[in-house]
Amino acid sequence: MHLFFSKLFSILTKHDKRFLAFLIIISIAVSMIEMVGVAVILPFINVASDFSNIHTNEYLEHIYQFLDFTNDIDFIIATGTILFLFYFLRSLLNIGYFYLLAKFSKGRYHLIAYRLFENYLGMSYRTFIDKNSAELSKAIINEAQNMTTLISGLLLMLSEIFVVVFIYSIMLYVNWKITLLISVILVANALFLITTVSRAIKKAGVNREEHQKKFFEIIQSSLGNFKMMKLTSNTEPVLREFDRASAGYALANIRNETLTHFPRLFLEALGFGIIIFMVIYLVYKYQTNISGALALISMFVLGLYRLMPSANRILSGYNQILFYKSSLDIIHNDLMYDPENLEDNPIVFEHSLQLNHVDFEYDAHKPILRDVTITLHKGEKIAFIGESGSGKSTLVDLIIGLYRPKNGTITVDGIPLDESTIKAWRSKIGYIPQSIYLFDGTVAQNVAFSTKIDEEKIKEVLQQANILEFLESHHEGIHTRVGDGGIKLSGGQRQRIAIARALYNNPEILVLDEATSALDTETEAKIMEEIYRLCEQKTLIIIAHRLSTIEGCEKIYQLSCGKISLFNGKK
Repeated sequence: MHLFFSKLFSILTKHDKRFLAFLIIISIAVSMIEMVGVAVILPFINVASDFSNIHTNEYLEHIYQFLDFTNDIDFIIATGTILFLFYFLRSLLNIGYFYLLAKFSKGRYHLIAYRLFENYLGMSYRTFIDKNSAELSKAIINEAQNMTTLISGLLLMLSEIFVVVFIYSIMLYVNWKITLLISVILVANALFLITTVSRAIKKAGVNREEHQKKFFEIIQSSLGNFKMMKLTSNTEPVLREFDRASAGYALANIRNETLTHFPRLFLEALGFGIIIFMVIYLVYKYQTNISGALALISMFVLGLYRLMPSANRILSGYNQILFYKSSLDIIHNDLMYDPENLEDNPIVFEHSLQLNHVDFEYDAHKPILRDVTITLHKGEKIAFIGESGSGKSTLVDLIIGLYRPKNGTITVDGIPLDESTIKAWRSKIGYIPQSIYLFDGTVAQNVAFSTKIDEEKIKEVLQQANILEFLESHHEGIHTRVGDGGIKLSGGQRQRIAIARALYNNPEILVLDEATSALDTETEAKIMEEIYRLCEQKTLIIIAHRLSTIEGCEKIYQLSCGKISLFNGKK
């Protein structure tokens, strides 16, 4: 339990904790009002059933005289009216309190989802590639929502615990023997529910998280490879996996939903049973009717009427915490990633970039690059070639500042690339990947990506990428919708939009990471000719398999087994 609260409080902000403390104070006040609501019924029934009790009770007699009542009936009517208003205001106060509870618990969804998204965007590239994007989406969409349900359950538990304590105190004061007997019965049954129902709900919560994780993975992988699935015409294996994951997820929720109602129904039956037992006990003990104990029974009936829902809510809150506890673990772990703490100091690239004895590895003792030392001059056209897995892309990721070397240094005009300069260095890079992702928006939105849309500038870079005329002649120009993944465009057209995107912020360095490998030879030749033309005043770095792609490069480096060498000297 200590670990649970430790994780929860590490997620909540200072403002959240202050709000939570305020809610606890309000909860105590509401609980005291609930206690008063139960306590005043017994005296009211007493005086309503026997007017003489007004005058035998010194407090009531004092109020009677102070307010100058002359008629007992008028006093009873006035007292009843005040009690009616009290219960009405009590209901309004409870509505306000539940609104604050909902505001706190459900309002955390936005804050938790935002912090998760912010943390994911802020994590290092090295950390990101070890994560599953389906899991990240699930955490933001589902686990953050489940977390609010967990918080709601916790707040409900806390609020109802105070209600139970205060009402229980009143019941002890009225008749401690009956109250203790009721307590033994309630505790025994609570232990039964915790060891059976709660344990089953906890297991269902674990199953929910496992099946939902698989659920997201299948959806993402299937829709992301939709064309391949259509070509293979074999959806049965995927559907079987989806069926298992979806059915398992549904079953976990069905069990939780069903078992959640069990404590309420069980406690209701128990409450009625206790009241019937009290009546039988009093009749048996006094061998007469219960008119003399009517006020006592009424008070316990009202107390149990209010106590049982509170006990049910405490158990429901506890079960919600068990069912969604894995959400707390996931969110806590994902928020513990330290985002990149990068400064924005300027860096100038006027002469050269140097890699000095650079080593890099993903896993310990499994080097990808070893003792790489090269110099890239400003304005040069450089290519890296080598077999798959030779370290070409890793080397370029080091050059553009996505990775940090294990050993060695990377400098720009003698200035080290580190946390103080990498952010500025990255802003000088235009990157065209092998796999281009265009989201379902317009060409303009995809070119500007996450920056402000400047239509004139967008047209300019599309013109440079030699696709503007086609878009204006055959589609809706820069407002053409590309479809999810750019599915409405050909591979060459997607490539040209990717070039326009890379050029939009006027980078000093353009990087092509096997960007034309999926194109036919003729289209590739045209695009490479345009790229060389566009990069006359820029530094160009190319990763390629085909030598025809890099004919315009001044230097070609070959990577093999983590080592680098100049290929065929200067071109």
